[in-house]
Amino acid sequence: MGTGIDIIEIDRIKRVLYRHQGFVDRFFDPEEAAYYRRRNMNISSIAGGFAAKEAVVKAMGTGFTVFGWKDIVICRDDKGRPAVGLRGSARTLCSAAGIEEILVSISHSRDYAIAQAIALGGVRHEGCNP
Repeated sequence: MGTGIDIIEIDRIKRVLYRHQGFVDRFFDPEEAAYYRRRNMNISSIAGGFAAKEAVVKAMGTGFTVFGWKDIVICRDDKGRPAVGLRGSARTLCSAAGIEEILVSISHSRDYAIAQAIALGGVRHEGCNP
């Protein structure tokens, strides 16, 4: 039903973290924040989580206009595989649009974090009509 991708410079997140102590608590829910704290505030992981949230809203086709950052939760299973959890207005919007699941993948290099999201659900065709 939709795809989204986001890339971010890890150094940009590093600068924001040093200037704004509350960054993690502002953009991530308590479960996500606890994960980053268990990982010693690994900047690459935080940047990946931030990129994942951006990729998810792009896959949904909405941006953060009708819900907040904490309505999208990037959680991890026992092996570290990311998954998307939805709350509040984000969950309501996806349900109304027929989005049943959102898959996400996160990767990073020394300088960049990237995430891709794919929204799955009922068939919706709004392609071009050449």
